[in-house]
Amino acid sequence: MKNTFLKTCLCAVFLCISLWSVTQAQQISISGAVTDKTTGEKMAGVTVSVKGSLSGTISDGSGNFKLNTSRSLPLTLVFSYVGFKSEEVLVSNAGETLSVQLSSTEVLGQEVVVAASRVAQSILQSPVSIEKLDSRAIKASPAPTFYDALANMKGVEMSTQSLTFKSVNTRGFNSNGNTRVLQLIDGMDNQAPGLNFSVGNIVGITELDMDNVELLPGAASALYGPNALNGIVLMNSKNPFEHQGLSANVKSGILSDDGRSKATTGYYDVTVRYAHAFNNKWAFKVNFGYIKADDWQAYDTRDQSVLNGHNLQDGTRANNPAYNGVNTYGDETNVNMYANLRPAALTPNNPLGMGIAQLSAATGGLITPGQIFNAIMPDSANTFVSRTGYDERSMADYNTKNMKINGAIHYRIKDNLEAFIQGSYGTGTTVYTGADRYSIKNFRMGQYKAELKGSNFYVRLYTTQERAGDSYAIGTLAQGINEAWKPSAGANGWFAQYFGAYAGASLTTFSTAFQTALGQGQSPAQAFATATTAAKGGSTTFHNNARAAADQGRLVPGTAAFNNAADTVKGKAIPGDANGVGAKFNDKTNLYQAEFMYNFSDLIPFAEVLVGGNYRVYALNSGGSLFALDDNGKEFRINEYGGYVQVAKSLVEDHIHLTGSIRYDKNENFKGQFSPRLSAVYTFFKTHNIRASYQTGFRIPTCQDQYIDLQTPQYRLIGGIPFMIDRFGLKNGPIYTLESVQAGAPKQYEFRDFEPERIVAFEVGYKGLFANKVLVDAYVYSNNFKNYNGVQALVKPDGAGGSQIYSIPVNLDRDIKSWGWALGIDYSLPLNFVTGGNISYNDLRDDEGLTSAGVMWNTPKVRYNLYVGNRNIAGSNFGFNVTWRWQDKFIWNSTFVSPAVNTLALSEIPSYGTLDAQISKFFPKAKTTVKIGGANILKKTYIQSWGNPTVGAQFYASLGYNL
Repeated sequence: MKNTFLKTCLCAVFLCISLWSVTQAQQISISGAVTDKTTGEKMAGVTVSVKGSLSGTISDGSGNFKLNTSRSLPLTLVFSYVGFKSEEVLVSNAGETLSVQLSSTEVLGQEVVVAASRVAQSILQSPVSIEKLDSRAIKASPAPTFYDALANMKGVEMSTQSLTFKSVNTRGFNSNGNTRVLQLIDGMDNQAPGLNFSVGNIVGITELDMDNVELLPGAASALYGPNALNGIVLMNSKNPFEHQGLSANVKSGILSDDGRSKATTGYYDVTVRYAHAFNNKWAFKVNFGYIKADDWQAYDTRDQSVLNGHNLQDGTRANNPAYNGVNTYGDETNVNMYANLRPAALTPNNPLGMGIAQLSAATGGLITPGQIFNAIMPDSANTFVSRTGYDERSMADYNTKNMKINGAIHYRIKDNLEAFIQGSYGTGTTVYTGADRYSIKNFRMGQYKAELKGSNFYVRLYTTQERAGDSYAIGTLAQGINEAWKPSAGANGWFAQYFGAYAGASLTTFSTAFQTALGQGQSPAQAFATATTAAKGGSTTFHNNARAAADQGRLVPGTAAFNNAADTVKGKAIPGDANGVGAKFNDKTNLYQAEFMYNFSDLIPFAEVLVGGNYRVYALNSGGSLFALDDNGKEFRINEYGGYVQVAKSLVEDHIHLTGSIRYDKNENFKGQFSPRLSAVYTFFKTHNIRASYQTGFRIPTCQDQYIDLQTPQYRLIGGIPFMIDRFGLKNGPIYTLESVQAGAPKQYEFRDFEPERIVAFEVGYKGLFANKVLVDAYVYSNNFKNYNGVQALVKPDGAGGSQIYSIPVNLDRDIKSWGWALGIDYSLPLNFVTGGNISYNDLRDDEGLTSAGVMWNTPKVRYNLYVGNRNIAGSNFGFNVTWRWQDKFIWNSTFVSPAVNTLALSEIPSYGTLDAQISKFFPKAKTTVKIGGANILKKTYIQSWGNPTVGAQFYASLGYNL
């Protein structure tokens, strides 16, 4: 069946072309000029298109245009330019020279969106919630990049892992590298196929080439398939036929945060775009972008061991031997000194046991070896010890850089048919947070596409080629450096030296105090109490001296020995070999996809019918460093396919618009998934719309959720499919949940089938325009989340007194119900001033027990944005925008958070507010824009998720040409 479907996808070109029909007519030529109605100046770069066709051109530097088309007269031309009201002109005479005037205006609710139904429609009449950011809004935003500006959209949360790596989410269950929000760049899924995170805008569209961004919050699998569970972000680039010429932008500024190694550092951002069309037949574009900066730094020193009587706030390396700093690495593993030393202490075949036995014998056996050992040791619950770790800033590569190169060649076969090839290549260095912090160094990813597009269909073939470069796991690197210098285990290992030094010093102190007390006439019982007090009272000193002894000669960051050890670990693939730990990701996974869509509107007059489908292949290739191998020693290939049908119908003179769709998807490791959607929109008084929808979504577990096999400082991560569970024998013998072991009552874990996540969503909303001045958008939603893919930490005893902790993705055995609402208001004031804001609320209906079940809600209950701006103050070409953003505190759960902190729900992300602002000046004759602005200009530092960097203030100045 899969092969049949693949053949169907690959033959879709012929199917669509056979269904598509146009009438070939003699070419006619239409010409004219476009001027600004207010100033009378000629307008360059105005898009001139034939309504209902792909045919179009742009006005030249003098405002003149000439359009060739095979359409017969009469026809309608559409004149559009960002920031101006579009005009439609009926053309009946080809010899007529047109003179068209466009009016500059703040038009609310006039945007056209495609993402909501895969067909163009007014944003006011969208059947589901949708947000749009066009090129004009991007230019006016105070955010340093368009991707940062997404955080100002209604209901959007952002997780900043570095300056250039940020993850977007809506409606709960946020995560770093979010896999529940589908992100498409010109229709291509831009997730890194093997590392399984959407790469933000590291690879893809430069800001100069960005035409618009459409964001749908909530479930949308009925049209977009797997992973469109919490929303979709569609980024669309500019067509070279419609946006021609040279554009350039140079931006420079500073990043400032007093907690960084160097508080204030510079950053640089350069982008260039060039596009040109030939005879309305051929067109091409090329883009280049480069960013360089010293990144934000993660330096949270709080102690997440929660051991030895200390908590998150008061634990330090100085007072807690088990210290495990949030952004300190190599200190994650704790060993109980009491349990480790007790067998030796009670066996007189080693120095410690002999010393205790001799002391006991000197009392005539009155004081037993066990009593002496208990006297020289702290309580067993307070004797955990961890190795000395390294701060992240000593391990990560904060020299952030990102280079993007992309281009496309378009050929307009006919007015209604266009073919093009497109390629995007990105490389760079950044930092990402997953189960570990990862230095994504010299990462490379390419996306290459061939597409045939008509006015009512498209056929698309593309591939994503991921290369991890020199990327490495920071926590694993620190662990590897420690092990390379001095192994943790063994008779001469670090822990043995630490424990031996502590026990020796404590026993000496005990013995001296005991003998002295006896000499002073105390009874043996009294002397024992005196000696016990002395031994326990010296515990802090013994710990400090023991660590100093075990750490003697430790590798120091910045030294040649440290750098050599680090290079060795970074050069070896995870998890390493018999000769040492490896921290390098060696991933070269590729994704291949074929897809098509056909709109039958020309053939079926009574309804709008869409049909589409896709076939996808993941070719895993990590060299065994990330993914498990099959029985033949090779990594797996994963096949998926799906198809959908949508039917839409307008009733009652277009006052009611009904849409229904259904989709089926199949992944070879899971059962097939059906995703239906129903929606209705009622339009009244032309600009007021009430909408209601029933939507479903699902997420196929990621490649890592299926086949990962990776040892991290906290856990061994393994995939959740039956093949992986059986390979590690987790169903054989005792296997306990970590939380039950920590509670002192080990509980056997019962495995369930691992299935795709599903969500059923209901939404009611309103969007309306009052007096063409006030735009109101509001919605309330209710979600029922099924088969939530959380994580479960399991403890498997090894039979020798030790154990292995596994972390596996599992389905929660209960539904998770959440709900929320949002309200947005935009007000167009006189003199081109605009103001507005939005607020959103998201919450779980019942969160009891969800934290211990590994559910990661990770969402503030309340967040809001307020803004005021003017793109052209009193015709002066000066503009400004000020935006305030605030969000509530919330708990963040993830595999990066320590098990104890996760279980106790201590990983709180504080509330914060941030102010962004910009002022700009446009010089029309030079086509140049000068912009000065800043993000978080009040310098109120914040973090957006656990373990991620502290974000400070960012100030910039830019000079743009032909933006």
